[in-house]
Amino acid sequence: MPRFATVLFDLDGTLIDHFAAIHRAHTHTMTTLGLPPPTMEQVHRAVGGGVEVAIERLVGRERLAAAIPIYREFWERTMLDGVGLMPGGRELVEALHARGVKLGVFTNKLGTSSRAICDHLGITSLLGAIVGAKDTPWLKPQPEFAAHILEKLAASPATALLVGDSPYDVQAGHNGGFPCWAVTTGTHSAEELRAAGADAIFPDLIALRTALAV
Repeated sequence: MPRFATVLFDLDGTLIDHFAAIHRAHTHTMTTLGLPPPTMEQVHRAVGGGVEVAIERLVGRERLAAAIPIYREFWERTMLDGVGLMPGGRELVEALHARGVKLGVFTNKLGTSSRAICDHLGITSLLGAIVGAKDTPWLKPQPEFAAHILEKLAASPATALLVGDSPYDVQAGHNGGFPCWAVTTGTHSAEELRAAGADAIFPDLIALRTALAV
């Protein structure tokens, strides 16, 4: 396997398991608006493009303006309840950091939430950059967003890797000029990720770490 000088991680479904909190926040939002609560499967299918995209997919465009403040207020109070690193996540990040690999979090999750979560999980000191929604005008898979985080890390796309769990991640890596290795611990199956063009697919971060030989 190639040696990468830079590894970027998506958060939800890749480096962290945050779906219980996300589902809880969408459930609160929808029931507050008088809508039936979403299933976890519906939430899985809604996320990936940023929180406002997910809310709109679940409540509809006509309710979006009312739903956003409900979601945000509840999210700020509860987002750290039950969040955790995926199995093998801490060990992978620590091993890559020990090898001198530049590490970053590259996510469509709100940047403020992403930094709070990384602080809570005790991995911020291992990361050179944590970039998310609202930090720039862009989101994955826009190539400008990928260029932005690589610039912050003083990194080259020629030696970078993105680890993600969705077609958004695959496209973001390819638009940015680097491969995406995908895990099936998030929102999409191996078949969906293969169809999206993932450069490699793994069942979890433990298997991915073996492939990276760290």
